Amino acid sequence: MNSVFFRRDVSVTDGAWVATAVSILLIFLFRIFKFRFFSSPSPSIADSVSHAQIQSRTPRVVSDDDLKWLIQNLEERNEAAEMWEHVIHKTNNRISYSAKRCKPTDGGPMKYLSVTVFEDCSAEVLKDFYMDNDYRKQWDKTVVDHHQLQVDSHTGIEIGRTLKKFPLLTSREYVLAWKLWHGNDNFYCFTKECDHDMVPRQRKYVRVSHFRSGWRIRRVPGRNACEIKMFHQENAGLNVEMAKLAFSKGIWSYVCKMDNAFRNYVAISHTPQGSVLSALTLIAKVPSELESQTVDVTVSMGTNRGEEILTQVAKQKKLSRKPSKKLIAKGLVFVGGAAICLSRGHSALGAKAALAYLLTKLNKRATPLKQTTHNTSI
Repeated sequence: MNSVFFRRDVSVTDGAWVATAVSILLIFLFRIFKFRFFSSPSPSIADSVSHAQIQSRTPRVVSDDDLKWLIQNLEERNEAAEMWEHVIHKTNNRISYSAKRCKPTDGGPMKYLSVTVFEDCSAEVLKDFYMDNDYRKQWDKTVVDHHQLQVDSHTGIEIGRTLKKFPLLTSREYVLAWKLWHGNDNFYCFTKECDHDMVPRQRKYVRVSHFRSGWRIRRVPGRNACEIKMFHQENAGLNVEMAKLAFSKGIWSYVCKMDNAFRNYVAISHTPQGSVLSALTLIAKVPSELESQTVDVTVSMGTNRGEEILTQVAKQKKLSRKPSKKLIAKGLVFVGGAAICLSRGHSALGAKAALAYLLTKLNKRATPLKQTTHNTSI
């Protein structure tokens, strides 16, 4: 009897092992079948570049009308109708930088207009440096990644995707289209946001919804130097006051870092690869009607003594103004020590912030006029 039960137990155990093995095998085969026939992994952006370059023509997202608009903004033809605020003027023996900003009346993103002058350089090399995105990834640590998506050999328009990181914030995704032009003695570039089928929106990134940026590079008359004047406007989903503060406090350090990268670029004779199709290799000629409309602005923003004096007077007047109630109500930004505090809707914190702000203003008013004038060239 015991032997009968033993044989039954053995047969039952063997059957269970067989059933388990068959089940595992079926699951394994099902996964292989599903992976091969039902999943189609999307190609990486880098692997799609060569395919993108042979696609049909891109939409004319950047046109000569954009160049006309850029020239008008760079030459500040509508400046009288807008209120511009001086932000910074810094200089050393190799580079100078000036910037101002304006809040558009239509409620759009803040507009910035800047002039950077590089000593001892040529316009051609400076243009190549600004357009070398591969080299930018080496020195600009805010750029996480950049890939070319598409180039239209007929229009000269290039489309690319860039990821930029911001401290304590979600990375921003830029999908942009740009085009270059060359005139008699200058170069232009205009960039704007666009969409592309190869880059669907992802929740892990914040897609920049509005981007208008362009520059003009030309030689400074009578000097071995080149000037790049830039217009910039974007909506990256950042707090306006925080973005203004970050720009004011961090832009000069960034400019100096960029200058160091530029000098290294020149020293190693780093030039873009001519075999790579890009907007740089497909640079277009400035239309004759726009070339004739451009005026030779002999005085650049922030480069003559008269404007520096006007800037100092404006800053002194600004120090004498009473603090804005709207600014206090919205919250104040404190930079110092190790904390940045923004108060919104918290009455106790807002009251302390307002008190600290008023004390700061009083201290500034008590500063001798000579010392105030000395500190205005920031």
